[in-house]
Amino acid sequence: MSEEQPMPKHVIIAADHAGFKMKNLVKNMLENEMGYAAEDVGAEEFVEDDDYPDYAAALAKRVQETRHPGIALCGSGIGICAALNKYKGITAGVGFNLQAAESMKTDDDTNVLCLAGRLLTDDYARAIVRKWLETPFSGLERHTRRLEKIKKIEEQNFV
Repeated sequence: MSEEQPMPKHVIIAADHAGFKMKNLVKNMLENEMGYAAEDVGAEEFVEDDDYPDYAAALAKRVQETRHPGIALCGSGIGICAALNKYKGITAGVGFNLQAAESMKTDDDTNVLCLAGRLLTDDYARAIVRKWLETPFSGLERHTRRLEKIKKIEEQNFV
């Protein structure tokens, strides 16, 4: 009888043209260094005039369905983050540095990390991804209370 291998951790990943190169670098790190299964929902190839809302939609749908975390990339990280936060149950933040990546997990329990494909070095992007994935939610009452308020806002305004 063989010992079962643990299921790999799972991340959904997506990027437009501006984040395409960095997406592939992050995906490689996830799979080959961190033991994650990285489910790539696009772009499948570099298309210079594609639109980040399309990839935000694909990523949001998979995060909603699977409850796995997501990583999304565009030029600044901001556009795709704004698009993602329009989807019910998605809490996305821009990982512009290590402190932001840590805080958006400990305090805000985000389920999607957004990265700036045009503004971050490869090494710094990799460090931000590691920090975000390895940081747990603190569960502190003040943060839980605030997140509950956000859920109520979402429920009242969701069409």
